[in-house]
Amino acid sequence: MIMEGTIIKALSGFYYVSSDDTVYECRARGKFRLDGTSPLVGDKVSFIAQSNNKGYIEKVVDRKNFFIRPAVANIDCLVFVAANTNPITDPFLIDRVSVIAEEADCELVVCINKTDLDSADELYEIYSHSGFTTIRTSAATGEGISQLEQALRGKICAFTGNSGVGKSSILNAIVPEFNIQVGDVSQKLGRGKHTTRHVELYSIGNDTYIADTPGFASFEIEMMQTIEKQNLQYDFREFKKYSGQCRFADCAHIKEPGCVVSEAVNNGLIMPSRYQSYKRLYELSAQNKLWETK
Repeated sequence: MIMEGTIIKALSGFYYVSSDDTVYECRARGKFRLDGTSPLVGDKVSFIAQSNNKGYIEKVVDRKNFFIRPAVANIDCLVFVAANTNPITDPFLIDRVSVIAEEADCELVVCINKTDLDSADELYEIYSHSGFTTIRTSAATGEGISQLEQALRGKICAFTGNSGVGKSSILNAIVPEFNIQVGDVSQKLGRGKHTTRHVELYSIGNDTYIADTPGFASFEIEMMQTIEKQNLQYDFREFKKYSGQCRFADCAHIKEPGCVVSEAVNNGLIMPSRYQSYKRLYELSAQNKLWETK
């Protein structure tokens, strides 16, 4: 019987497909290896269901987006979990992920965790002022957890951020029965141990899925390398209202005279740290040899 569902976990060559409140353990047909593609967690698929809740994946429905690291598809919302204490999150890391989110047509939610230890006022000001949904949370006290859950409702969401900021703790706070392993943060190194070993979607009801993804937030470096420097400005949402208003049509918003973006920074309308991240990413994009990535 042909059915449709969503891959919620991929592990050791098996794909676990959720369909009608049942999870099927599936293999992928050999044709996927022949054409060099593989199903990903988050993919909508057609599969042949067999007895004992097993089956074979026949087709992957066209994706909205996909990432290589972490290996996940059809993400509606990227949740960047940050903190201002053990470890302290560098805003540049958030800004890099914000560019990736724009490129992938994802919403970005900035979740500032551990606010029972540090309210992170500066981080909150940067991203709320820049137009991102910014939520203060504490996995320890429950602060902001219901607000975060509301922001994610009806979406497939992926969490990223420094190791040790509390991604798994927040998942456990949203749905305690998940009981995801949480690693202790090393006081000496200021970073956590990697406790997540594979990508998995967790259903929290209301057609909402959360992906807990392994690894430090070196999130999809390859995607950054495909962005041409002249197009980077379109990935900064606060620049868009000034589009076409600079003295020069090809203004890069770096040091040109008559640049309304740099003027907006000077007037406090664009956060300085966001602008500094833009200039830093612009320089990195200028060094990319796009022909090597094609």
